Amino acid sequence: MNAHQSVRAGQPVQSSEVIAPDAPVLEAMVRFEAVSKVYPAHRNKPSVRALEDVDFAIARGSITGVIGRSGAGKSSLVRLINGLEKPTTGRVIVADSDISSLSGRELRLAQRSIGMIFQHFNLLSSRTAADNIALPLEIAGWSKSDIASRVSELLDLVDIADKRDRYPSELSGGQKQRIGIARALATRPNVLLSDEATSALDPQTTRSILDLLANINRELGVTIILITHEMSVVRQLAKEVIVLDAGHIIEKGHVADIFTHPRHSITQTFLSEALGDAIPVSLTSRLQQQPRPGGQAVIRVLVRGLDGGATLVARLARELAIDVALLSARIDEIGGQQIGSLTLGVPDDDTKAAQVLSYLSQHRYSVERLGYVA
Repeated sequence: MNAHQSVRAGQPVQSSEVIAPDAPVLEAMVRFEAVSKVYPAHRNKPSVRALEDVDFAIARGSITGVIGRSGAGKSSLVRLINGLEKPTTGRVIVADSDISSLSGRELRLAQRSIGMIFQHFNLLSSRTAADNIALPLEIAGWSKSDIASRVSELLDLVDIADKRDRYPSELSGGQKQRIGIARALATRPNVLLSDEATSALDPQTTRSILDLLANINRELGVTIILITHEMSVVRQLAKEVIVLDAGHIIEKGHVADIFTHPRHSITQTFLSEALGDAIPVSLTSRLQQQPRPGGQAVIRVLVRGLDGGATLVARLARELAIDVALLSARIDEIGGQQIGSLTLGVPDDDTKAAQVLSYLSQHRYSVERLGYVA
């Protein structure tokens, strides 16, 4: 294998490893047991297999991201958790209750323990902020005095007490979502489902909403499940991640593990979007897809820990006797751990680049060849 066969330009290295089974979870809040969901054919539309043989467990009090492209099965997964759909096969367990087997009053009672935050807020325009929060409590039959006390408590929790008498049309997007979060928490749920809750918000507001959710998780111990197509949301808030594609789980585990050792090309695409381009413009403008005599292969590597970058460059020099240039570096905190994105320049002389790529692959680094510079 020569330097140009090991990895195609611009393509991530893929691993042939299979996904290991879940480790036992002693206190799982949500469990999917061999769940499949098939929507039958309707009129001229064929049947759709939205989920197939899905198994996972989400620990009580955790924050877990479920990420996938449009059509991956995220919406079906949400509707199975909150009991709006029944699985075709398998079981969905929420708080030790088989929600997939419930109906009628039992199902409605179980659904009160599952809060839902929506992408487009779903607030009633004819009700004030306080009245929107009160709605699920009214439906649950709470007394007026208890509702008033709970609404005030929730307005303080989401830091929007001064907007209690405002109507949705008078609120910003971030304020509307805070009301939506308060409403979702009204009946003191065990599980909070966030269905693309930040997709309609600007980046600064998104960060403030994710900080609020982190605070809610710490203070109330509620289990949060983030349904999203944005790895940046998972990076900021979640500790665990499940990656869906075409109804299958293709990866799952701790966020830091997935970021540093992605096994599937779709996951690697999500990571590239989340990490962004840390390469200086002066280098990007010189990148070419074909090697030049005497030039360098430009490689991006993900490492864990603040010292990972310096250690890696030193190891390459010591163990392979190759001069590797550190062209740029970026450090992010992901899942509570430090993750580095390093851009390296490696002499491209038919053997050295191939040696470095082989070494990195053998040691399970996530590596991508970005191109070449003269």
